[in-house]
Amino acid sequence: EDTAVDVQDLPAYIAEFNQILEKHGLYSVHYAHAGSGELHLRPILNLKTAEGQKQFRIIAEEIATLVKKYKGSLSGEHGDGRLRGEFIPQMVGEHNYELIKQMKQIWDPQNIFNPGKIVDTPPMDSSLRYDVDQETREFDTMFDFSENQGILRSAELCNGSGDCRKSELSGGTMCPSYMATRNEKETTRARANILREMLTRSDKANPFAHEEIKEVMDLCLSCKGCSSECPSNVDMAKLKAEWQYQYYKEKGVPTRVKRIAHFSKSMKLASRVPWAYDMIFSNQLTGNLAKSIAGFAKERSMPELAKKPLKSWLNKEFRPEKKDKRVYFYCDEFTNYNDAEIGKKAVLLLDKLGYEVTFVDHPDCGRPQLSKGLLDEAKELAEANVKLFADIVSEEVPLVGIEPSAILTFRDEFISLTRGELQGKARNLAKHTFTIEEFLAREIDRGHIRTEQFTEEKKLIKVHGHCHQKSLSSMTPTKKILSLPKNFEVHMIPSGCCGMAGSFGYEKEHYELSMKIGELVLFPTVRKQPKEVIIAASGTSCRHQIKDGTGRKALHVVEILWENLK
Repeated sequence: EDTAVDVQDLPAYIAEFNQILEKHGLYSVHYAHAGSGELHLRPILNLKTAEGQKQFRIIAEEIATLVKKYKGSLSGEHGDGRLRGEFIPQMVGEHNYELIKQMKQIWDPQNIFNPGKIVDTPPMDSSLRYDVDQETREFDTMFDFSENQGILRSAELCNGSGDCRKSELSGGTMCPSYMATRNEKETTRARANILREMLTRSDKANPFAHEEIKEVMDLCLSCKGCSSECPSNVDMAKLKAEWQYQYYKEKGVPTRVKRIAHFSKSMKLASRVPWAYDMIFSNQLTGNLAKSIAGFAKERSMPELAKKPLKSWLNKEFRPEKKDKRVYFYCDEFTNYNDAEIGKKAVLLLDKLGYEVTFVDHPDCGRPQLSKGLLDEAKELAEANVKLFADIVSEEVPLVGIEPSAILTFRDEFISLTRGELQGKARNLAKHTFTIEEFLAREIDRGHIRTEQFTEEKKLIKVHGHCHQKSLSSMTPTKKILSLPKNFEVHMIPSGCCGMAGSFGYEKEHYELSMKIGELVLFPTVRKQPKEVIIAASGTSCRHQIKDGTGRKALHVVEILWENLK
């Protein structure tokens, strides 16, 4: 799996390696660092069977002998450990191995440090994850996990490499709670392991209902960083949502979960009497009481309520002119009730740039329900959205949204929540659904949007990327569109998750960790910026977190572009 030989010997070594596999009727994945003579060669084995475990040992022994022939190393970059430790005597010779054992005894006489990893290593086929011929249970799930042959195998994708055990200095997004706590329990690996173990070995009728799973899942922010950064692409956000749904079947849905999941209904009521909402939360006494009842941290500010929902403006006041280029605008529930002014600027920006913006009244995106595991409700919304948009959205007339966590549900969860013909429509719809950054970047490439349409003033912009944008899309379109004005300088803040993650940062038991995550990179970077530097963040949660953590107002990219149009 980690062998290295002299680069000049690599072609001959690979040829012999593949001959060994062919002899056993196997093939291998080849990837990594050929220029250094090091390759990850992973034979496809089924270690759930007696035959697979037998092949595991035989091939390991034969490859060790082959590496020795070429005077190579069994561990090119990952180390020997329990997998390769028993072959160290063969690699270095018995005499040198005895010297290593003596060194270990001198410096670690009580065998405290990594016992059994380099010397006196147990056989490499002992303590395996799977028992011979163990049952791989099947579960009826709301999400479609068929691509990985079910939810259990989706958890089994984790190979234990521990890439989720990294600090904020390493960059990337996963796993924000581990970056802040440095507890193994808060890694993607731990969550995948506990889910795999319980779904495999539990004797409960509903194995999802274990409190041990709840404990390990609790601090998962559903950032989706693991879905792209984990080498095995373990999508813990999706696994967690499915676990929550299955867990609530037995335990019932808590009141706060219902309240958060039905955010849109609450905001709809509040928008009818905005003065009451403002009165409650502008007063510290009544605000703290309301937060306490809701289970929110008193230190957390509440989202502002728009004077008028965006859908009302779109339906009654906005009158698009007929133009050659058209787009459908997706008005998610967060933009509708809280960020209506940003939504207006997005629509007016598109209009000014030459696009006819069409709005059809549509269902919510279901992100609040997804975040809390109410997948039956999310499924209804997914199906309704797909049925509405599938036959009207196309490559010529795409669907565009401004809240990453909302519009990207079309690319991710909507496909997993639908089945059959509707799932096919969802897949096709996803191809023509874009974040506004993606759409504008595409139009720049097509020559439809030009530098001369914007100001020539000099401006410095620091950008924080939304987690879902980084995992399901890219920050490249954001950099491209903000760099279009002639004298704009754009820097990406090397932050992972902001720490808010929807409702996570509001919840009283999670508030402290939420702010600790923000303090890793994002908050200190923002605080260092002079007032004239623009802070950009497309996520509504991200902007709220930046405001609460630093006192600075972050702008959506559409606000920046709108305000800098000539």
